Amino acid sequence: MSEIEDFSEKIHEQSNEHAHHILSEGKERWVLYVALTTAVFAVLAAISGLLAGDHADEAMLAQIRSSDQWAFYQAKSIKSETIAASNKILLALGKTPATQDTAKIKANKKDQAKIMQEAKDFQKESDEHIARHKVLARGVTLFQVAISIGAISIITKRKSLWYGSMVFAAIGIFFLLQGVLF
Repeated sequence: MSEIEDFSEKIHEQSNEHAHHILSEGKERWVLYVALTTAVFAVLAAISGLLAGDHADEAMLAQIRSSDQWAFYQAKSIKSETIAASNKILLALGKTPATQDTAKIKANKKDQAKIMQEAKDFQKESDEHIARHKVLARGVTLFQVAISIGAISIITKRKSLWYGSMVFAAIGIFFLLQGVLF
């Protein structure tokens, strides 16, 4: 899975330039706070993106391990079936199959149960990482929205939009915490 792109960086830079210009004129001190909060939101978006990417990578690795275990399971099954088929041919020809063949088939069946459980465990691990990835990706999205709305609040000089951006960021923090703690 690819890493989550952060489109908010450019918006953040432009809003900071605009905020600097407004502050240099000595107007509207609240713009400084918008710039500071969007900087914090950008950091939180970067952290969320990094964690989301890590979980995506771990999910892929666990899925590969699960697939490897299923392939190993099938290989054991094919070996058992080959031995069983050889034994049937020997019986049809009136010969006695080797006793070790039966033991080998039983051992393969026993190994298959263990291999199947490992494959299922790796699949479960992959699913858990995917779930965390999705939660953290939602957080990244909400932080990007918060940064964008913050930038719009500076451009339009509307404080209410800045408050709205903080609401989006608060929801993003919720998703970040949910992805980290649960």
